[in-house]
Amino acid sequence: MLLPPFSSLPLKKDGPRGNAWGLFSDKDELGMLNLLTPETTRAAAQEIVHGIRISTDCALDKPKAPCFNRASFAQVIHTKSPRSVNDDILTLNTQSSSQWDGFRHYGYQDAKLYFNGCSQDEVHNSLRNGTHVWVENGGIVGRGVLLDYCSWAESQGCLMPPLETSEITVSDLEKVAEFQDVQFKEGDILFIRSGYTRALEAMDLQQATTYASNPPPKAIGVKSNEETLKWVWEHHFAAVAGDALAWEALPMQSEEYSIHQWMLAGWGLPIGELFDLEKLSTECKKHKKWTFFFSSMPLKVPGGVASPPNGVAIL
Repeated sequence: MLLPPFSSLPLKKDGPRGNAWGLFSDKDELGMLNLLTPETTRAAAQEIVHGIRISTDCALDKPKAPCFNRASFAQVIHTKSPRSVNDDILTLNTQSSSQWDGFRHYGYQDAKLYFNGCSQDEVHNSLRNGTHVWVENGGIVGRGVLLDYCSWAESQGCLMPPLETSEITVSDLEKVAEFQDVQFKEGDILFIRSGYTRALEAMDLQQATTYASNPPPKAIGVKSNEETLKWVWEHHFAAVAGDALAWEALPMQSEEYSIHQWMLAGWGLPIGELFDLEKLSTECKKHKKWTFFFSSMPLKVPGGVASPPNGVAIL
């Protein structure tokens, strides 16, 4: 699919900066997931060489202490005595652990609008832009590409501290891609391993609680600037994800080039956060293969704001 150049943004000229509203239609609720087609699915299936299946979700009770004052996961097992039958009742914030940010999550902060001009009133009084639309159209399924920044930076002796505002630049990403001999294709699902969840898991409960209770937290992520946005746009990714807290570095370093605002509200590009990429990294290095078949079927919640990914990578 021939997408317009980055220089043509915003497409809706009287809309917010950088928007791609109307690219697929004025009523579109899939955004860049439209790039996932029967053709990309069939091509992605060719990535299955070794048959190794890897979950990309953290457990729902991880991290130990969720950030942004989000509630921790809770499970209650209800026994239906006198029968030997159990139900479990789960309470969770869909953004406390591994998650896809949906198109109702983060809007343009000045315009107060979400993807394709969706208003806050529509978020509360309609199902527009809900994550159920992703599920009804087959989920997020395609070719995954891992850029293992963490492993590359460790090999070069330049790994930045994950629990600080460390910014991964386009230059860094291109060096990792070259190091891994990765070429991108339209509709790829991009994963970036920063080392954040590994660092978070290494903390004890008291340390994790202290870290989470000092908002906004400092966290490694991709640099929020025009260069990053142009790079992502011109690679025609269907979705982006990583092990970092927000994909972009925190606290957010740019309001003008806020990745959450441009990608979620502007382009309809799902952002995955707090993915568990540790085993995937190990297997990719072992087989020297950083591309794989990826399947994610979010929760089918009508009008969902976000969702655990239920992701699996198959090498």
